[in-house]
Amino acid sequence: MQLPAYDDLLRAAKIVRQVMPPTPTCTWPLLSERAGAEVWLKHENHSPVGAFKLRGAMVYLDWLRREHPRVTGVAAATRGNYGQGVARASTHYGVTATIVVPHGNSPAKNRAMQALGAELIEHGEDFQSSLEYAAELAKERGLHMIPSFHPLLVHGTGTYALEMFEDAPELEAVYVPIGLGSSICGVMAAKAALELRTAPGLKAAPRLSTKIVGVVAKASPSYALSFKAGHVVTHPAETRIADGLACRVPNADALEAILQGVDHIVEVTEGEIAAAMRVLFEDTHNLAEGAGAAAVAGLLREREAVAGRRVGAVLTGGNVDRETFLAAMEQTGDAA
Repeated sequence: MQLPAYDDLLRAAKIVRQVMPPTPTCTWPLLSERAGAEVWLKHENHSPVGAFKLRGAMVYLDWLRREHPRVTGVAAATRGNYGQGVARASTHYGVTATIVVPHGNSPAKNRAMQALGAELIEHGEDFQSSLEYAAELAKERGLHMIPSFHPLLVHGTGTYALEMFEDAPELEAVYVPIGLGSSICGVMAAKAALELRTAPGLKAAPRLSTKIVGVVAKASPSYALSFKAGHVVTHPAETRIADGLACRVPNADALEAILQGVDHIVEVTEGEIAAAMRVLFEDTHNLAEGAGAAAVAGLLREREAVAGRRVGAVLTGGNVDRETFLAAMEQTGDAA
């Protein structure tokens, strides 16, 4: 897969700006003190749907309305955040959205998707099952199936990375969660684009030595196993606290890009993710869902490697059920 170029990301940013402003990139003294490094957080939990997924959905729906204007409805599969992004973008572009989620999906995310106008259908025991059913349903109903990974989605996610590199230039490493791969591919795309061309008005381009580090849930290690093997390796997705990272079957195109542009992948435990959720609340007063806290969990696991350095982490979302959040807050220690 060819990653989007600089001009592609600028065009995507104009589309995204129709529904949301840039999200903050902040350094928090307590978090930096805890990590022993200068830590910059990209707050995608501050988007209108509480996660980064709206960006890619807007870019994809913009393309769909221009290239296929007769399409009146779309279908997609999700664990929640992508569905919210698709629902919001579909409303913006005047098409209906049918979203398939697995049984037992987050009730709060389900309600949010419905509030945004989506028809919600529960099917399957995991994301992969929902994805396969959504494709079948799209054929039956004559809907356009929006893939869960696509280059246009990467165009959208790359816009948050452009913002991050502008607000926090010369990062030595950036920690990014991996669900199906659009987020980390967007970060790779922005880094590559800025290495080739510095945008007017940017304080500086990121250093060529910036390392991009992927983070996955140890309970859903398919991308970590695939990264080590150099090819797609499927594995049961059993994380409970980080549903956004529950990937059983990696995307081959995403993996190809990850193999070329990611320095290494860190696996974090359920306990470490819960601990990172607590850290983010205590040190920054931000709400993070499990997948959203995973990057900080990975960074804290690698304290020794990042000590004294200028590093970034992407807080990809804050859409967490109250029960899950309270359970995480009640735990103690780093739970490694």
